[in-house]
Amino acid sequence: MTRPNPANDTANADSVAALHDLVLKSLDDDQAQETISIPLEGKSSIADHMVIASGRSSRQVASMAQKLAERIKQATGRSARVEGLPVADWVLIDAGDVIVHLFRPEVRSFYNLERMWGFVDAPVAGTA
Repeated sequence: MTRPNPANDTANADSVAALHDLVLKSLDDDQAQETISIPLEGKSSIADHMVIASGRSSRQVASMAQKLAERIKQATGRSARVEGLPVADWVLIDAGDVIVHLFRPEVRSFYNLERMWGFVDAPVAGTA
């Protein structure tokens, strides 16, 4: 029987936090709008964080997604999986422990993922 190693848990938490910070910084650098981060730890096994943001146009959404995928690859050495290009109404970036949804504003309003996850009055990530 293998015993859990607390050092591994700490290292994993640090790498998840670093990835989460990278995602938020990348979206901020690319002028994403209404960025929120929903903590999923304990709610879902798919990821520890879900980040949702909007772009002003399909072109901006596509650009943000491509740049984010490149930055994740540079920082982690792993490729993020990207779905929804080239249409770019809704692009999903699966970075493992962080899932990112990028929307055009009308599409985001229609699907309303924040409400589905019970995160209606969410503060914008990175502001306080």
